[in-house]
Amino acid sequence: MEIGDWDRFTGNTIGAFVGLVPSEHSSGASRSQGSITKTGNGHARRLLVEAAWHHRPRYRIGKVMHERWDRAPAAARARGDAGNQRLHHRWVTFIDRRKRSTTANVAIARELAGWCWSLAVLDDS
Repeated sequence: MEIGDWDRFTGNTIGAFVGLVPSEHSSGASRSQGSITKTGNGHARRLLVEAAWHHRPRYRIGKVMHERWDRAPAAARARGDAGNQRLHHRWVTFIDRRKRSTTANVAIARELAGWCWSLAVLDDS
Protein backbone atom coordinates (compact mmCIF):
# COMPACT_ATOMS: atom_id res chain seq x y z
CA MET A 1 0.00 0.00 0.00
CA GLU A 2 1.42 3.35 -1.03
CA ILE A 3 -0.34 5.56 1.50
CA GLY A 4 -0.35 3.46 4.65
CA ASP A 5 -2.67 4.55 7.45
CA TRP A 6 -5.33 6.82 5.92
CA ASP A 7 -6.55 7.94 9.35
CA ARG A 8 -3.46 10.10 9.88
CA PHE A 9 -4.66 12.57 7.26
CA THR A 10 -7.46 15.08 7.12
CA GLY A 11 -9.15 15.87 3.83
CA ASN A 12 -6.81 18.72 2.95
CA THR A 13 -3.48 17.17 4.03
CA ILE A 14 -3.52 14.18 1.68
CA GLY A 15 -2.76 16.49 -1.25
CA ALA A 16 0.30 17.81 0.54
CA PHE A 17 1.45 14.28 1.37
CA VAL A 18 1.61 13.35 -2.30
CA GLY A 19 3.03 16.73 -3.37
CA LEU A 20 -0.01 18.05 -5.23
CA VAL A 21 -0.09 21.45 -3.56
CA PRO A 22 1.53 24.61 -4.97
CA SER A 23 4.84 25.78 -3.58
CA GLU A 24 4.69 29.18 -1.94
CA HIS A 25 7.15 32.02 -1.56
CA SER A 26 5.80 34.61 0.86
CA SER A 27 7.32 37.64 2.46
CA GLY A 28 5.27 40.10 4.44
CA ALA A 29 2.11 40.95 2.57
CA SER A 30 3.25 39.45 -0.75
CA ARG A 31 2.31 35.90 -1.60
CA SER A 32 3.52 34.03 -4.64
CA GLN A 33 2.57 30.48 -5.55
CA GLY A 34 4.64 28.32 -7.83
CA SER A 35 4.50 24.84 -9.27
CA ILE A 36 3.54 21.80 -7.20
CA THR A 37 5.94 20.79 -4.46
CA LYS A 38 6.49 17.18 -5.65
CA THR A 39 7.31 16.14 -2.09
CA GLY A 40 6.10 12.94 -0.56
CA ASN A 41 5.12 9.81 -2.39
CA GLY A 42 5.96 10.15 -6.08
CA HIS A 43 4.35 6.88 -7.09
CA ALA A 44 1.00 7.81 -5.53
CA ARG A 45 1.24 11.28 -7.12
CA ARG A 46 1.85 9.76 -10.55
CA LEU A 47 -1.12 7.39 -10.18
CA LEU A 48 -3.41 10.25 -9.16
CA VAL A 49 -2.27 12.47 -12.03
CA GLU A 50 -2.73 9.65 -14.54
CA ALA A 51 -6.18 8.86 -13.12
CA ALA A 52 -7.19 12.52 -13.33
CA TRP A 53 -6.62 12.53 -17.11
CA HIS A 54 -9.31 9.84 -17.44
CA HIS A 55 -11.96 12.25 -16.17
CA ARG A 56 -11.45 14.68 -19.06
CA PRO A 57 -13.45 12.91 -21.81
CA ARG A 58 -17.23 12.90 -21.74
CA TYR A 59 -18.42 10.87 -18.77
CA ARG A 60 -20.12 7.64 -19.75
CA ILE A 61 -20.61 4.25 -18.18
CA GLY A 62 -19.68 1.39 -20.49
CA LYS A 63 -20.57 -2.28 -20.42
CA VAL A 64 -17.54 -3.27 -18.31
CA MET A 65 -18.28 -0.64 -15.68
CA HIS A 66 -21.93 -1.67 -15.53
CA GLU A 67 -20.82 -5.25 -14.85
CA ARG A 68 -18.47 -4.10 -12.08
CA TRP A 69 -21.09 -1.82 -10.58
CA ASP A 70 -23.60 -4.66 -10.49
CA ARG A 71 -21.32 -6.39 -7.97
CA ALA A 72 -20.87 -3.28 -5.80
CA PRO A 73 -23.15 -2.11 -3.00
CA ALA A 74 -25.70 0.53 -3.99
CA ALA A 75 -24.12 3.19 -1.76
CA ALA A 76 -20.69 2.65 -3.32
CA ARG A 77 -22.21 2.77 -6.80
CA ALA A 78 -23.94 6.06 -6.10
CA ARG A 79 -20.87 7.59 -4.48
CA GLY A 80 -18.62 6.49 -7.35
CA ASP A 81 -20.98 7.83 -9.99
CA ALA A 82 -21.35 11.18 -8.22
CA GLY A 83 -17.59 11.51 -7.79
CA ASN A 84 -16.87 10.70 -11.42
CA GLN A 85 -19.47 13.20 -12.60
CA ARG A 86 -18.07 15.88 -10.30
CA LEU A 87 -14.50 15.37 -11.49
CA HIS A 88 -15.56 15.48 -15.15
CA HIS A 89 -17.56 18.65 -14.47
CA ARG A 90 -14.44 20.21 -12.91
CA TRP A 91 -12.59 19.43 -16.17
CA VAL A 92 -15.33 21.10 -18.18
CA THR A 93 -15.13 24.16 -15.91
CA PHE A 94 -11.36 24.42 -16.36
CA ILE A 95 -11.68 24.04 -20.13
CA ASP A 96 -14.35 26.76 -20.25
CA ARG A 97 -12.04 29.05 -18.27
CA ARG A 98 -9.22 28.26 -20.73
CA LYS A 99 -6.90 26.93 -18.03
CA ARG A 100 -3.82 25.02 -19.11
CA SER A 101 -4.65 21.33 -19.23
CA THR A 102 -1.65 20.30 -17.12
CA THR A 103 -2.56 22.80 -14.40
CA ALA A 104 -6.18 21.69 -14.46
CA ASN A 105 -5.16 18.05 -14.29
CA VAL A 106 -3.07 18.57 -11.16
CA ALA A 107 -5.98 20.38 -9.50
CA ILE A 108 -8.26 17.47 -10.34
CA ALA A 109 -5.65 14.98 -9.12
CA ARG A 110 -5.53 16.85 -5.79
CA GLU A 111 -9.32 16.68 -5.54
CA LEU A 112 -9.18 12.99 -6.46
CA ALA A 113 -6.70 12.42 -3.62
CA GLY A 114 -9.14 14.00 -1.17
CA TRP A 115 -11.97 11.90 -2.56
CA CYS A 116 -9.91 8.70 -2.17
CA TRP A 117 -9.16 9.71 1.42
CA SER A 118 -12.86 10.24 2.13
CA LEU A 119 -13.63 6.77 0.80
CA ALA A 120 -10.77 5.17 2.74
CA VAL A 121 -11.90 6.58 6.10
CA LEU A 122 -15.62 6.10 5.41
CA ASP A 123 -17.25 4.44 8.39
CA ASP A 124 -19.10 1.35 7.21
CA SER A 125 -21.22 1.06 10.36
